[in-house]
Amino acid sequence: MSEENSLISHLIELRSRLLRAVLSVLLVFICLAYFSNDLYQLLAKPLLNSMPTNSSMIATDVASPFFAPFKLTMVLSFFLAIPYVLYQVWGFIAPGLYRNEKKLVAPLLFSSTVLFYSGMAFAYFVVFPVVFAFFNSVAPEGVTVATDINSYLNFVLKLFFAFGVSFEIPVAIVLLCWTGVTDAKSLREKRPYVIVGAFVVGMLLTPPDIISQSLLAIPMWILFECGVVIGAMYSRDEEDEEETSETTD
Repeated sequence: MSEENSLISHLIELRSRLLRAVLSVLLVFICLAYFSNDLYQLLAKPLLNSMPTNSSMIATDVASPFFAPFKLTMVLSFFLAIPYVLYQVWGFIAPGLYRNEKKLVAPLLFSSTVLFYSGMAFAYFVVFPVVFAFFNSVAPEGVTVATDINSYLNFVLKLFFAFGVSFEIPVAIVLLCWTGVTDAKSLREKRPYVIVGAFVVGMLLTPPDIISQSLLAIPMWILFECGVVIGAMYSRDEEDEEETSETTD
């Protein structure tokens, strides 16, 4: 009976934390809804700055002028609420973790949030101006560049997600080393394959041009090297603990 009550209490806590996470997203959305058009204009700024003079974006669907900013605001609300959502996740799983696990998981949750935001910022401030300037410069003569606002939104959201997830590489490497799936030495030996894989991922997740592919692949390679360094530090600590435990035995 006590185990059943414990399970019910955990389910109730899970429901309450999920509701808090959803409400946090809705609260942020309510605060941003009034500025949805301004937010879209800010998102479109890298494209508009690279477009030829007297050209503009267009809306091919009747409802696009409303739904495109609305969709952007919803996605942005979730992105901004991620720290609180992760805090709810941490509050649910923390009681079941050991002390050494808490020391690792808490920094990983924080660093994963920072890295995801960093990936999005890198895409907006570095990748977008270069990519859009390249696309507009290679347009055939006589072709008027007029991007649909809904197509543009889908395109940039895809890049935001690609760069945000790609910047999580150090967190993934630390987790792999922590769980014993691999170690820093093995990852160093696989460096050539990782570099090739980074460019393949860049080819699949970015537009079909070498510039945007390289702008994703090179940061992925650098983040891989950072993750290997951090993973090596953690592995050494783990090996020291094993040695001390063997000597005490």
